[in-house]
Amino acid sequence: MKPIFYDTHAHLDFPEFEGEIEQLIARAEAAGIARIMTIGTTIESSRKATEIAARFPNVFAVVGWHPSYATSAPQEITTELRALAVQPKVLAIGETGLDFSRLPSSNGGSSEEDHRYRERQKEVFQAQLSLAAELRLNVVIHQRSAFEEVMEQLGPFAGRLRAVFHCFVGTPEEQKRVEALGCLVSFTGIVTFKNAEAVRLSVRATPLEGFMLETDCPFLAPVPFRGKRCEPAYVANIAEFIAREKECSLEELSRHTCQTADNFFRRAP
Repeated sequence: MKPIFYDTHAHLDFPEFEGEIEQLIARAEAAGIARIMTIGTTIESSRKATEIAARFPNVFAVVGWHPSYATSAPQEITTELRALAVQPKVLAIGETGLDFSRLPSSNGGSSEEDHRYRERQKEVFQAQLSLAAELRLNVVIHQRSAFEEVMEQLGPFAGRLRAVFHCFVGTPEEQKRVEALGCLVSFTGIVTFKNAEAVRLSVRATPLEGFMLETDCPFLAPVPFRGKRCEPAYVANIAEFIAREKECSLEELSRHTCQTADNFFRRAP
């Protein structure tokens, strides 16, 4: 019997998968992927995630507003998110966080526009952290070029919620800081890329109970599928690679990562 794994971060509502969800999930099951978390990026995306989760017993939803779309977020973002988040198959808030990698100034904007963009992202992130704490749900975090700012906003919520830093590409030192806050990291197919030795260093340094596995599909397909559309079945390839990096068996990796995910993605009693 092959070890089972979870895809803890997929975007099944994205147009790349339109009309193919059943086949996608069947291929994942055949590869030993026993559970898929489909992640929202806007209200509409989150609504679609809940609809997909309702159709398949092994699919669950996370609802939230991605920081890259912060400027188009409604002022009262928590009203609609709360209505989605109370559904029984919604197990976390996200993906939310901060992304300062593409500021308005990179497209000819002003420093004032950069400031407003950062502040709006922080507002939207703060609203979702507060909602998660209120509903006793954990949080899926997207972070690019904003690690210190994310940690600053997350700090006051320590003990009230946990977060996973999805698609983690940070240093072992940053991973330790995440761990010290009671939070987790998650690794994608990036770990298999030839130029990703820094990520592999973090994988080796992270305790087996300190991380989860994900695809972030349709993005970031692992070797040997790099450059093609990613899908949940490819967690099996990521798991094989990480087991070699961690010098552990697939069974051991399965036990730790699935238990970690079960503990993280669950509704409070």
